[in-house]
Amino acid sequence: MSRRKARVVAFKVIFQYDQVKTEPQQALSYLYREDELTAEKDQSFAAELTHGAIRHLADIDEAIKRFSREWDLSRMSAVDRNIMRLAGYEILFMQPSEPVVAIDEAVEIAKKYGDENSPAFINAILDRILGEKYGSVPGT
Repeated sequence: MSRRKARVVAFKVIFQYDQVKTEPQQALSYLYREDELTAEKDQSFAAELTHGAIRHLADIDEAIKRFSREWDLSRMSAVDRNIMRLAGYEILFMQPSEPVVAIDEAVEIAKKYGDENSPAFINAILDRILGEKYGSVPGT
């Protein structure tokens, strides 16, 4: 659960950065307290996700665009867009041992913060990104 909490913190910071260009480190520090993310390893994971996603935003957005042909990024819900950016970073740049976990976690975050269509939409796009990256889906 603590890694999910770290992902939620990272999502919130990426969302704020997208919407109002909040300074990421300042937002992270605030959300560590606000969301009670106290373990250093979880804070490090949240920071890695946040800074990595922001650093690789153009590459992640390009991957999302490739598989959402009928949905321009600007037309997507900001929640959906930023959940996919978070998971996209994890899939494309972190090389997780079980990359499908990034999708599962993104879907769970979407259930809480997105609308009723968000989980399926996010799952479909991320699944295609994962398939492109690995050729098949490891861990399934």
